[in-house]
Amino acid sequence: MLNKLNIKPLKMLSQNYLTDQGTILKIIKHLDIKENDLFLEIGPGQGAFTREIYKTCKNFIAVEFDNRVIHILQELFTNVKILNKDFLKFNFSKYYCTDKKVRIFGSIPYNITSPIIFKLIENRNFIYDCNLIVQDEVAKRMVAKIRTKVYGIYTVLLNYFSDIKYNFKISNTVFFPKPKVNSALITIRFKEKNNNATDDELFIKLVKASFANRRKILKNSLSNSIFASINFSEMSNLLIRRAEELEINDFIRLTLHVQKQIKERKG
Repeated sequence: MLNKLNIKPLKMLSQNYLTDQGTILKIIKHLDIKENDLFLEIGPGQGAFTREIYKTCKNFIAVEFDNRVIHILQELFTNVKILNKDFLKFNFSKYYCTDKKVRIFGSIPYNITSPIIFKLIENRNFIYDCNLIVQDEVAKRMVAKIRTKVYGIYTVLLNYFSDIKYNFKISNTVFFPKPKVNSALITIRFKEKNNNATDDELFIKLVKASFANRRKILKNSLSNSIFASINFSEMSNLLIRRAEELEINDFIRLTLHVQKQIKERKG
């Protein structure tokens, strides 16, 4: 077992290893892994989940940044492709196609949760679902209700591009070292296609700009963003609200309005 090799979690990498076997098996059962699944694990660390996934799934890639454990993982899991690299630089198109999509699992370092989520959204066409262990507070933001303090960029983007579910809380007592906060397991299942004419990348930019100054009404937030030159007079009923008061369909309307103006300018 890797944890007998005195490989200590690194604070600089925000490493907290889940060590409770009961919790590990509960999560594995939830994943419902099939033999023919394509599977990608983000940050296998000491291999606690890798060991269980490997029992069922052989079409398996694990991406690990910490080079201290690479050769050990390779020796233990000979049929797993162990890649020593930063997941944020992982090239999905090199390993996967969109004909058969990959399932993703990872216990995500708290300090890079946002970049990983945006990486997954960017590569959503390659992905069937993602089961991620994240900070509980972040998980609650992902499934937040409109007009609440935690409703924000995560909420809008993840619910626009996917169906997202908060599964269950994971106590901080099952990790080593013990973090200050609890975690949660969330499931993200990306939609095949959004049934509208919205430019998805423009939608992302507009949502980010809208929440950049969440205490301000939308008119002020957008006027201090890359959308400053856009005439939103036709959207005045939305511009007097704060971003946290807008539903996904409102952001879609705003995006389509911006698209129309950009198209008219190009003539």
